Amino acid sequence: MIKVFSGSDRAKIDAEVKKFLGKDYEVFDSENLKPEDIINIFVGASLFAVKRKILIKDLAELNAENVDIYAEVSKYVDTPHDIVIWETKPTQKKSYKDFVKMAGVEAKKIDLAQKIDMRKVFDVFDTAMSDGQRAVKMLEEVQGEEDPYMFFGLLASQAIKKYEWRAGARERKILKELSRLDIQMKTATVEPWLLIKSFLIRLSSL
Repeated sequence: MIKVFSGSDRAKIDAEVKKFLGKDYEVFDSENLKPEDIINIFVGASLFAVKRKILIKDLAELNAENVDIYAEVSKYVDTPHDIVIWETKPTQKKSYKDFVKMAGVEAKKIDLAQKIDMRKVFDVFDTAMSDGQRAVKMLEEVQGEEDPYMFFGLLASQAIKKYEWRAGARERKILKELSRLDIQMKTATVEPWLLIKSFLIRLSSL
């Protein structure tokens, strides 16, 4: 069974992932995958279990030159494993749209109903670049009004904008830290706001 989740309500998606896969599952990030890894993920067996439980993050972003990754994945839609594909930014390619309609695939988009104050996110992120402790205090003043997963998503968008503007070594480090934080928020049992605060404190020293 394959489930595909997308949307801005990361908390609900995370709950859906854990409801389907349970507490113990393998996690793969597209950043660390190659096209040739796909057959092993979808068909290969584990040393400890015949049926694997797997989360794949942002499969559409897999860096595969001359390979349409969803056309490739569609060959293994009859996988014996329970697999979740979590797309932060779903691709608009026809192969993806065809894949989510296939038998054996269940696709669901889960968005937040609320809107977040972009100015607050910008202020917190900008402050954290030089003073992480102050940024945490600013966050604590507004976190009761915000969703941590959506707040994180907007932090990431701010970091991407800064990278596109400057593309320096520090901006690359920040994006790598955000990628690690993203995985932690999807898999760790630690309260998400604590993970975000820890990132903000580290940010000024990156």
